Amino acid sequence: MTRHTMSLIVTTPLQVVVSADKVTSFRAADDSGDFGILPGHANLLSVLKSCVVRWREAGDDWRFCALYGGVITVEDGKTIRIACREGVVGADLLALETEVEQKRAVESQAASTARVSQARLHARAIRQIMRHLSTDHGMSVSSSMDEIFQ
Repeated sequence: MTRHTMSLIVTTPLQVVVSADKVTSFRAADDSGDFGILPGHANLLSVLKSCVVRWREAGDDWRFCALYGGVITVEDGKTIRIACREGVVGADLLALETEVEQKRAVESQAASTARVSQARLHARAIRQIMRHLSTDHGMSVSSSMDEIFQ
């Protein structure tokens, strides 16, 4: 007896994160809750929020992919496709969780640094404008600001 399998393809705008050809079972979660997909599943289209999907290939352990949003389709019960913003693959759920947390912390720090840099640039631009206004019109900085905010 031939065991039926599916292919699983997870992509981001920049790369193919997962390409597996012998998937025997798959699990994910959307707004309606957890669901499973086996070979022969009906066609499906759903939106995934941030979640961890898992799949098993013939004779192998579960594999995991942490997704940052995405769209899943099942086609002819043979192909599962997920298009997502970001995906991180792992064989161990705990290690994957740690990796994702570290990645989020780095991204958060980078965003914070960017906000500080943007605020400094903005303040520098305002100072330059004020200097320009005070030298062009012979005004003091405080009278220029009064004029701007009236």
